[in-house]
Amino acid sequence: MPAERLQKIIAAAGIASRRRAEELIRNGLVTVNGQKITELGSRADLERDHIRVQGKLLRGPERRVYLLMNKPKGCVTTLRDPEHRPTVIDLLPKVGARVYPVGRLDYSSEGLLLLTNDGDLASRLLKAGSRVPKTYLVKVAGSPTATELARLREGVSILSAGRRRVQTAPAKIRLVHPAANPWYEVTLIEGKNRQIRRMFEEIGHHVEKIKRVRYGPLALDVDPGEFRYLTPQEVARLKSAVR
Repeated sequence: MPAERLQKIIAAAGIASRRRAEELIRNGLVTVNGQKITELGSRADLERDHIRVQGKLLRGPERRVYLLMNKPKGCVTTLRDPEHRPTVIDLLPKVGARVYPVGRLDYSSEGLLLLTNDGDLASRLLKAGSRVPKTYLVKVAGSPTATELARLREGVSILSAGRRRVQTAPAKIRLVHPAANPWYEVTLIEGKNRQIRRMFEEIGHHVEKIKRVRYGPLALDVDPGEFRYLTPQEVARLKSAVR
């Protein structure tokens, strides 16, 4: 097979996302035929070369696994948690491969979460420019005015995790359940940290509940804490969404 970029080979093997693979290379944690590699443009051939990542020999691509989970509240979207809280990985029985969450839903949020060992697809889904729409059901305290909702639809300045002001992209917002504390359907094409909560806080409304119900072409269709494998057709549609 022709030589490929090292970070692509590592991501394809399910060891890490392409971004993480690049970090491993820059940090001198990847060797090819015993030689430490630190240049991101370096290429190798998995069939002819001995590639080691953090000392572990790369043995070729794992079977690709794509999962759709309904993440429950009270669970973190990480592989392990220093505070010993339940993680989404704790909800998975053995699936024959080491999978990673694609992006995050925070501890008190719930809904559709993708997990895979396809590092290349995960990296493309998480890129800011992918613009794959994600749809949430959001319950807020109090009723925002039409003017306040218009600000969110047009894009609003929010505080980032680093306490900097960042501008959100235009969002689609639709009232789905009128009440003193109404529910809205919110569709975003980006995924800034705690974005929906910060958007509504910016117009003076606390978010009480968030549930993600769609991710690109995929819809939530399993019970909380449960998961299912994506069909080949669903995987193909997901890949088409980021081409």
